[in-house]
Amino acid sequence: MKQALLFTDGSCLGNPGPGGWAYLLRCGSVQVELSGTASHTTNNRMELQAVIAGLSALIEPCAVRVVTDSQYVQRAMTRHLARWIARGWLNSRGVFVSNRDLWEALLRESCRHKVTWTWVRGHGASAEQNRCDELAHAAARSLRIAS
Repeated sequence: MKQALLFTDGSCLGNPGPGGWAYLLRCGSVQVELSGTASHTTNNRMELQAVIAGLSALIEPCAVRVVTDSQYVQRAMTRHLARWIARGWLNSRGVFVSNRDLWEALLRESCRHKVTWTWVRGHGASAEQNRCDELAHAAARSLRIAS
């Protein structure tokens, strides 16, 4: 099984507001960067979209290490998701889980791969994570400038 390393980040100018997401995907000697936007969104939705886009870019199943500065994404995928599903998408307070559409999309994409989830501090020592942060912010700013 091929190995892949996926760095992701999301950004939102206001919450909600114009948003951007980005990923840096490394598989062997190939490295790809991609970013995208949403006109009226939240930071959490952009964090999720970045991972979904990165995983969906992989053509075949891979062993993927996802590196994110989003505890929201990392903790949900490693601790909460199975319970949410078992409870009919209700969280521990009995409230429907936010962003269910994206959680379901992320679940579909992650099931195609063997994924490990790593949290890193934002604006830290990871050059790749910092690059994703720059790309996501630039994408969000591009919407603000266009309007």
